[in-house]
Amino acid sequence: MQPARTSPPSRKSSAVKTIAIEPRPIELDPDGFARRRKRNNVILGLGTPLMLLLLWEVSARVGIVDARFFPAPTTIFEEAGKMVASGLLFSDVWATLRALLIGYALGFIAGVATGTLLGLSRVARAALEPMLSAIYTIPKLAILPLLLLIFGLGELPKILLIALGVFFVIWVTVLEAIEDIQPTYTEAAHIFHINGIQRFRHILLPAILPMLFTGIRIALGTSVLIAVGTEFVSGDEGIGYRIWHSWSLFQADQMYVGIVTVALLGFLLTAVVKFLASKLAPWAPRETRRAAS
Repeated sequence: MQPARTSPPSRKSSAVKTIAIEPRPIELDPDGFARRRKRNNVILGLGTPLMLLLLWEVSARVGIVDARFFPAPTTIFEEAGKMVASGLLFSDVWATLRALLIGYALGFIAGVATGTLLGLSRVARAALEPMLSAIYTIPKLAILPLLLLIFGLGELPKILLIALGVFFVIWVTVLEAIEDIQPTYTEAAHIFHINGIQRFRHILLPAILPMLFTGIRIALGTSVLIAVGTEFVSGDEGIGYRIWHSWSLFQADQMYVGIVTVALLGFLLTAVVKFLASKLAPWAPRETRRAAS
C-alpha cells in the first residue's frame, strides 16, 4: 500500500509578511527628544499656575469672587513687597527655617542611627520595633501639649516636635532599605573580609542611599507641616504664627502671603533634595529617582 502523497506547502501560505516599523522620535534623536520634553514640562509647569493666577486676578477684579476672602494676586504681591521692605517677612521665614533645620538635623541623625541599629541587630529590633511602631501612629501635634508642659513656651518644643516627626519617617525608611539589600552584597563583603566602617561605606550606605532620599523628602514635608502647625498654637514669630495672626485680625492679604511663602519654602527645600539625590545617588533606579523627585 503506497503512502498518501502530501502536497508541498504553497508559497502563499509560507510567505513571511514583513512590516516596516518606523523609528520613533526618541530613537531618531534622543537628545533632541529629551530637550523638547524638558521644554514642554517647563512650559506646563509654569503655564498652569500662571493661567490659574490670571483667572483668579480677573475673577477678583470683576467681582466673581469676594475680594475680602480671595484678594487679587497683585494685591497679595503688593502686601508681600511691604512685608519684605519692613523686614517682617524675612523675620518670620528665618524663625521657621531655623527651627526647621535644627529639628530636622536632630531627627535625621537619630533616625539613621536607630534604623541602622534595628536593621543590623535582631535583638535591638525585637526590643524596640513594637514600641516605636506604636508611638509612630500618634499624631505629632498631639504631643505638643506635653512638650509645652515640660519645656514651657518658646522654640524648644517646636524643635523637638519637628525632630520627632523626622525621626519616625527616617528610621522606618532606613530599616526597610537595609532589609531590601541583596544578599549577594553581604556575601561578597564576607568573602573579601570587608567589615566595620568599610562595610558601612562600601556596602550599606550605597545600598540604602536611594531609598533614604525618598524618606528625606517625605520627612521634609512632614517637618514643614509640623513647624507651621506648631506656630499656630504657640509662639509669637514664624510663618505659621503670621498666618494665624493675620486670620484673627481679618488681614487676608498677609494670610495669603504666609501661605504662598510656605509653598515656596517647601518647593525650594524639595529642589535641594532632588539636586543632592542626583549628585550623591546617581545609581538609583529610575523608579526610586521618580519617587524622590
